[in-house]
Amino acid sequence: MKQLKLRNIFALFTLLLSLVAAPAWALSKDEAKNQGLMGEQHNGYLGIVTSSPSADLKSLVAQINKKRRAAYVKGASKSGVERSIFELRMGQRLQERSPAGHYIQLQNGKWKKK
Repeated sequence: MKQLKLRNIFALFTLLLSLVAAPAWALSKDEAKNQGLMGEQHNGYLGIVTSSPSADLKSLVAQINKKRRAAYVKGASKSGVERSIFELRMGQRLQERSPAGHYIQLQNGKWKKK
């Protein structure tokens, strides 16, 4: 009986540990960029470079792009320009600031390692 209770406690502990540690295993933007999985598009948003992206990568890109779009709407409104113009300006700046080894998307849609 004691062994069964100890196993249950250990199983519960393992489950809780895995739930707490799961976010630490998630891919970060910097890791994905360093691995060449995502890059800066010319339109101000992140794009997926790899041909077989994981669900985590797709989700990460979507989350970041959603936040960027909200920021671009605010920025465009403050600047008195259309959002599309603001996006292109930010895209240019983000690509210029990308470090060597990261991917940027060219106007023709192809990815280039900087």
